[in-house]
Amino acid sequence: MTAAIRITVNGQEHAVHAAPRTPLLYVLRNDLCLNGPKYGCGLGECGACAVLIGGRAVRACTIPVSAVVGRPVTTLEGLGTAAHPHPVQAAFIAESAAQCGYCMNGMIVATTALLARIPQPSEAQIRAALRHHLCRCGTHVEILAAVRRAARELTA
Repeated sequence: MTAAIRITVNGQEHAVHAAPRTPLLYVLRNDLCLNGPKYGCGLGECGACAVLIGGRAVRACTIPVSAVVGRPVTTLEGLGTAAHPHPVQAAFIAESAAQCGYCMNGMIVATTALLARIPQPSEAQIRAALRHHLCRCGTHVEILAAVRRAARELTA
């Protein structure tokens, strides 16, 4: 039997029963039923599972749930809703940045972290922030346009 681990996700505290080394991604998807973070590679290489931990984009498949005790976690669901999307989410929608949508969680989370850190990033900074997020559908042009749009709208 495992002891309850208390974590804060999207502003709500949760007590989850998991081994301390359980990947955060498993807890988010299986215990908290959050579908934003995706299981992609399981190695922290594709970015599909990205979440914000204390405002920093982190790969949830490689971080143990015990590492987020006392640290706020924000998933895609915690950024906005369908009725009131976060400006980054709205920019990705407006630019039709998704094709299959599998990578969008990571792209949006990474963009949110980037724009919190650098409100008006250069093209090189945008590309650097997204370079480890894989999109196999080829919507890179639209994704870059969405990041530029979000930056404009957040600083307007």
